[in-house]
Amino acid sequence: MTESRTIALRRFAESRAALVLLFALFLVPRALLILLAVEPTSDAAWYYSRADMLAHGLGYLGDHGEPTAYWPVGWPLTLSLAFRAFGTSIWTIGLFNLACAGVTAWLTLDLGRRLSGSELAGRAALLLLALYPNSAFYVPLALTEVFYTMLLLAGCRLLIARTPMALIAAGLVFGVATLVKAQTLVVVPLVFAIALGRAPGFWKRLPAAVAQAALVIALAAAVVAPWTVRNHRVLGEWVAISTNGGITLLTGNNDTARGGFTPEDPVVKALDARTDLSETAYDAEAKRLGVAWIKAHPAAFVTLMPRKLAKLWGPDGEGLWAYETGSKAWARAPLAFLALRAANQLWYFALLGLFAAGAVIELRRRLAAGLRPIDWWVLPYGIALYPSAIAMVFSGQSRFHYPVMPFVCVTAGWLLARWLTGWLERRANAPVANSAHDFAPAAR
Repeated sequence: MTESRTIALRRFAESRAALVLLFALFLVPRALLILLAVEPTSDAAWYYSRADMLAHGLGYLGDHGEPTAYWPVGWPLTLSLAFRAFGTSIWTIGLFNLACAGVTAWLTLDLGRRLSGSELAGRAALLLLALYPNSAFYVPLALTEVFYTMLLLAGCRLLIARTPMALIAAGLVFGVATLVKAQTLVVVPLVFAIALGRAPGFWKRLPAAVAQAALVIALAAAVVAPWTVRNHRVLGEWVAISTNGGITLLTGNNDTARGGFTPEDPVVKALDARTDLSETAYDAEAKRLGVAWIKAHPAAFVTLMPRKLAKLWGPDGEGLWAYETGSKAWARAPLAFLALRAANQLWYFALLGLFAAGAVIELRRRLAAGLRPIDWWVLPYGIALYPSAIAMVFSGQSRFHYPVMPFVCVTAGWLLARWLTGWLERRANAPVANSAHDFAPAAR
């Protein structure tokens, strides 16, 4: 029995047929979800309509027909290019997101290989992501998550490579990603800090790392700059990317705040009712009110932080909300969708459990072996810290952890590969498909 399991594990880790099946398992369910014809609603409807306007040369306009920078332009602008090429439709969205998801699958596999030095760990990471329902739910939706996740993974992968061409490409990728989510550039110093901490000679290597990080950030800024100039031209003020930072702060920090997004708060509603404010003045006033509340209630602000984290990391499967309001398939089988969401929540908790266990196990192993505690195994945790830190200041919403989940699967895949190979080695006394005991030696 042990021999047959060893053979099966080797085939999973080494055969091309197994890899083809893994990608089929990832892509086919996501392609089938596109057929459910989810009509855009809420934020997705806004992105869809703005992408259509841009595709027809009408500009980036708000609800009242005036130029806007309220939402970052990166996603609707990218979607407008797809609309120009293939026509404005939900099918274009689905197929574009499916292509992005396919790239995400490859990047998850590749990062799993490189960060662990194990083909088995990379394939296990891809399998875990393929079987994660919420990852698939988003593919038909006109939301930022699928596109942004691909950009975040690609940027990190390029920074890990750190060749001159990879750094240039990383700058461009992070520039586009910043136009989708404004806070993205904080990832760049994070990755370079890990690269510095994983090998001796910190101070000797620091100047080169700073220069490389500056290059990446400068290139990203060059990508963003035309949009910033446009905002100054049409809004009359320097707005780097978007004008929703103030209201995002206020809706998470007010007297009725509960950790999530609270647009029904009386102060927020009173601000929304004002007609004397321009878009930039509205943003500034919202920021002033949010900062004033934090200064007046420092204890409450700190007390809200765990609740914000709970809102960010607790629930999952929110992609199904769009099916409830935008797809006839929900009305035909609501209980099936609810059962699927319950199964998804269990799968999500299992992934988070493996993610948490991985940190404890790897840190203990490194300390016991006298190894440097910082290496590429830290990257997924740093990526998870990024939305967590933002949520603690602003508010927690479950969809904001979506881009982190491939990184979670990378760690979970490494841990499962390590357990499996260790278990079989103890019984067969033979190595199996790159042991996956070390998490980082393959990456530069």
